[in-house]
Amino acid sequence: MKKEILRALRETDGFVSGQELCSRLGVSRTAVWKNIRSLQDEGYEIEAVTNRGYRLAGVPDIVAEEEVGSRLETSRMGRQIRCFSRIDSTNQYAKKAAEDGAADGMLVIADEQTAGKGRRGRSWVTPPGETIAFTLLLRPKLSPDRVSMVTLVMGLAVAKAVNTLYPLKAGIKWPNDVVINGKKLCGILTEMSAEVMHVNHIVIGVGINANMTSFPEELSRIATSLKLELGRDVSRAELIAQVMAEFERLYEKFEEDGDLRAVSEEYNALCLNAESMVRVLDPNGEYTGTSHGINALGELLVETESGQVRNVYAGEVSVRGVYGYV
Repeated sequence: MKKEILRALRETDGFVSGQELCSRLGVSRTAVWKNIRSLQDEGYEIEAVTNRGYRLAGVPDIVAEEEVGSRLETSRMGRQIRCFSRIDSTNQYAKKAAEDGAADGMLVIADEQTAGKGRRGRSWVTPPGETIAFTLLLRPKLSPDRVSMVTLVMGLAVAKAVNTLYPLKAGIKWPNDVVINGKKLCGILTEMSAEVMHVNHIVIGVGINANMTSFPEELSRIATSLKLELGRDVSRAELIAQVMAEFERLYEKFEEDGDLRAVSEEYNALCLNAESMVRVLDPNGEYTGTSHGINALGELLVETESGQVRNVYAGEVSVRGVYGYV
């Protein structure tokens, strides 16, 4: 009920009467009052004025189910939410939940992760109250060889969400690193359970540096946060909801086509590697060339000095800027 009360308060500029909340939720005034009091105890500033009703005046920066759920406008992504104040890994929880029959679109959120990980087994620091850590469970109707492209869709969704909410210019370092001012803001890890021709489920883990003000020494030169870029805190729940909205829109196009043809233009518009010199770290031999963005399969098109265009697949190589990370 608290989620519905928060949604009602958010949808109204002024006050919402107690009677209106009763009618909308089909409950008694006492039930409304008890839930209002509970929300106030959790840190919500809710004004209560006789003969006028209730007004939402302030919101704590929490990633509880009621807070995130009251902001969601999706029809599929995040309709089922599991929130934890502390957990080892949202990906691990989502994978276990998937094996137990959890629904497509389930969203797992943690305020703190103790064993988060990135690509190639790297750890991902998730201190409490400062970062965003969530995993989305999907049951796509795709062949296993197409699943890797979902990671690019999520990277695009995060970048679009950041640029929608804040006066920033987030871009994407191919394939899925979200970058601001040359520094990494977000990491994404996609894991799949599949058979030869069938995907059972995939989990997409996302870590966003929201309100962090410092990083370990080895990361300080390449990592940033929204707070460092904006000079202020951001609402983590608001950003999660915006990412879900962007991802749902993009994913529907991807799932319908089975590739990235419908979203490649949006992706390439934010791709920091597009139309720039890149260094391809291929196990068979490093080379440089000019990137021309991605194709419908999410491969990076790199034109070498000889004029040959190579399709670079993310699972095989790494790409860097000629003069640095991007």
